[in-house]
Amino acid sequence: MTRPEDVTESVQHLLSAVLASLRESGTALNPLIRVCQACVSLLPVDGASISVMLGTQHRQNLYASDAVVEHLEEMQFSLGEGPCFEAFDTGRPVLVPDLAQRADHTWPVFAAEIPTEQVGAIFAFPLRRGAARFGAMDMYRRTPGWLSPTELATALQITDIATSALLAVSTTGVDGEISAEWLAELVRDRTVVHQATGIVVAEFAISAEQALARLRGYAFVAGRQIQAVAEDLVAGRLHPSVIDE
Repeated sequence: MTRPEDVTESVQHLLSAVLASLRESGTALNPLIRVCQACVSLLPVDGASISVMLGTQHRQNLYASDAVVEHLEEMQFSLGEGPCFEAFDTGRPVLVPDLAQRADHTWPVFAAEIPTEQVGAIFAFPLRRGAARFGAMDMYRRTPGWLSPTELATALQITDIATSALLAVSTTGVDGEISAEWLAELVRDRTVVHQATGIVVAEFAISAEQALARLRGYAFVAGRQIQAVAEDLVAGRLHPSVIDE
């Protein structure tokens, strides 16, 4: 069993490594890679990811440590629900130690799509500073199980380091939140989704929020990722008239 003093020393080493990486690169990606790797080495989890968010429509996964957690992130973006959205909306950790026994149906569609043979537990933590919220950090483990009080405290410390790294390289708005302009620079790979949303807006004369909901619904029914559907729309391979309720 890892001693608490060893964990404290490891967290301090992580903080030092993140600060050094920020000085060397000036970007958030390298420090966040270190943070996700630290989660796997210091906690009983098998993978971790970090996303920046400005509500459900503006979200970017910055790093995922493996293919499983990357898939979990992509599903949440496609469906517009899941533990990272709940953590972001409530500002509180979302701890699900046993997915098979979860009685809460806050995100039933996402829960039904989780590959339970690969994911036994999910822990999501908001990235926040005071009242300002910046995103969420997801962790998963293949087998069910709780985080001990010491492990939970470590996860919160690691999440705080991730938040600090983001704030060190981002620009913020008047209320201290990450600015939409800075986030737009991070979402280049999501640009096609916004373009497709605009196409659906023009086709049905609806709001952008309604258009994105229709895209998500169509992608779910078709069994595809929303980005793939968006690419087909933008390229003209899919007519917007089929993106209907």
